Amino acid sequence: QEFISQSAVRTKFEQHTVRAWQITEAIKTVMDAINIASANRKICCLEEREEQRDRLDFVRGQMSRLSDSVKNRIRTLTDDVTAKVASALLDQIHSLPVLVEEFRADFSPSLENLELYKAKLVQHLEQRLSGGLAHRCHVADCLTVSCLSPDSVRPLVSPSIQQQLCAPSSSFEMTFDLSLAALCADFREDIDFRFSLGWTALVTRFICAAGAHRALAVPEVSADGPSLKDRLVVSMATSLVSVSSRASMAVLLIGGVVWRSVGWRVVALSVSLYGLLYLYERLTWTASSQERALKQQFTEFAAFRLRAVVPVTSSACSQQVFKELTSTFGRLTQRVDLSEAELEGRIRQLTCRIQRLEATQRKSKAFRENK
Repeated sequence: QEFISQSAVRTKFEQHTVRAWQITEAIKTVMDAINIASANRKICCLEEREEQRDRLDFVRGQMSRLSDSVKNRIRTLTDDVTAKVASALLDQIHSLPVLVEEFRADFSPSLENLELYKAKLVQHLEQRLSGGLAHRCHVADCLTVSCLSPDSVRPLVSPSIQQQLCAPSSSFEMTFDLSLAALCADFREDIDFRFSLGWTALVTRFICAAGAHRALAVPEVSADGPSLKDRLVVSMATSLVSVSSRASMAVLLIGGVVWRSVGWRVVALSVSLYGLLYLYERLTWTASSQERALKQQFTEFAAFRLRAVVPVTSSACSQQVFKELTSTFGRLTQRVDLSEAELEGRIRQLTCRIQRLEATQRKSKAFRENK
């Protein structure tokens, strides 16, 4: 009985031992398989992460070079727009006489009608000038240049973001705020009758209109004393009066000689011709003549003021183009930034997966060695 009992015990434990060894070997095999699978998966993740990092570096490098190229291109385009608008505006200023002559409205020399006439004239000119500039300076094509097209960044974004890319807007139009009403707000017309051989006209031929007006007017001495310009005008007027006085004496002497030689008929004829010329000019100074004078004065005044604002207007237009181009490229840059964020997120996911696989490898090795 004792022998049988010991044999049964030995047989029973031997079976348990064999079973335990089989289980241990099976666990080792599973751990080895897990370790090998983790290692293979880790290698794939490392390769994919490296590929994603290379892709991210490539996108950033290409975007940096593209940004520099676009900035230079935008600077060139804005400079071209500045020159184009300045040239077009100067051409429009040269055509001001034609534009003013095209204007038709009821004209009357009364103050109320003159203000209304000038307001309509300013409105007409601003519409024609803005229309001419818009026709000459159509810059919508600037927005479709190759460096700003979606195709320039399409290779840098993921397929999901490529569907969000859209072509730049072709409806952009520059606005030309000439503010002609403000520029010509202080325009004052002079449509009073002026005899071409009158004293004022003769003085104006020698000095400028402003100087003639001041020379013919009574001088007012300020508290600080006359300025250099005032003294110069007074000196010129004094010299002119002196010359005219001597000329008057010479005319009187010559007139006396002519009177004695040819008689009073020639003198009377000259005075009659002078009077007839005055009468002719006075009778022909009608509302149409006043309108022509006003248009000529306004043309000269508006041309002078517009020439002064050519740099400001061209710079404002170039700023509009700069903002539009910058915003267009900014939208494309945002799509590239989204693609970069996707790449960075994918790299983080792969890094976390690699860390988990490494932890799985360590645990499987430790569990296998303990067994």
